[in-house]
Amino acid sequence: MSDPIQEDEDLAIDAESPGGEFSFDVAEDERGRRLDALVSERVATARAQVRRWIDDGLVEVNERPARASRKVSPGDRVTARIPETPPSGVFPEPIDLDILFEDDSLIVINKPTGMVVHPAPGHATGTLVNALLHHCAELAQVDDPLRPGIVHRLDRGTSGVMVAAKTIAVHQHLSKQFHDHTIDRTYWAFVRSLPSAESGEVDAPIGRHARDRKRMSVRTENGRPARTRWRIAARFPSSGICKVEVHPETGRTHQIRVHLSSQGMPIAGDPVYGRQRKEKRGRGVKIEFARPALHAMRLGFTHPATGERLDYTTPLAPDLADFERALLERDPIEDASESDA
Repeated sequence: MSDPIQEDEDLAIDAESPGGEFSFDVAEDERGRRLDALVSERVATARAQVRRWIDDGLVEVNERPARASRKVSPGDRVTARIPETPPSGVFPEPIDLDILFEDDSLIVINKPTGMVVHPAPGHATGTLVNALLHHCAELAQVDDPLRPGIVHRLDRGTSGVMVAAKTIAVHQHLSKQFHDHTIDRTYWAFVRSLPSAESGEVDAPIGRHARDRKRMSVRTENGRPARTRWRIAARFPSSGICKVEVHPETGRTHQIRVHLSSQGMPIAGDPVYGRQRKEKRGRGVKIEFARPALHAMRLGFTHPATGERLDYTTPLAPDLADFERALLERDPIEDASESDA
């Protein structure tokens, strides 16, 4: 058995402390240590949690983002911006769910707009996890106690189909499908652009923005591989908007929003990535939308217990359906329902 971690108040932080910035210089006897292992030891926090911080761009080496597997050198300056401690527990809440399928292994739901997937600072209640705990007798207990059953996430402002696991075995099987890119996912996005191309592919790594750490970007030195295919489903020239069918082949944070924006096709209503390049701006009178106009319309996967291929689709959320109707009033000829989407 290894020796217990020795906590030094100059070197370690209590994992239950509130958020803050913590820095240290790598010592000679720490040469060659993995970044995630070293930070885990220094801040007395589980290595899995530290890896999440690193993936979120909260840990830097010499003022630059780094991978969890990086081998550090003496004199390296490591800085960790430790987030505020999230709620310590998650409790069942009687929240209605739009259930598309359910059995003893998993549950497929249509997540509404505005619902956060799991508790986090500022969102301790009212989440999908709170609703699932009330509805399901069992959910897969994973490393993070705030995310039971959660296999993948949708942003708060994104509506659409999701799957959650009820057992550890099912969670592992579904997670592997996402990791191996054997999940079929299709989204609808309404973008403020009228591109000349009818389809395209974005193959660009995504990582934390160099200056704004809350944003993701394709302009990063330590991005993770990301690929997105897109196809125009309908054009609304009077409003300068296109309805786009999107197929993300990987699952990076904000991937669709970042990739489309990088191509001059920002998603309508996106407050973070919604600025348009001047040369790409669509024509017409702008129709406002209150959240990113993005909907996860299809999810296909192999059932871990039966081996059956399952496929679920959901219609546009009510606010997006109203938005599309407003667009169609201006351009009735280019009705999206008449396209081959």
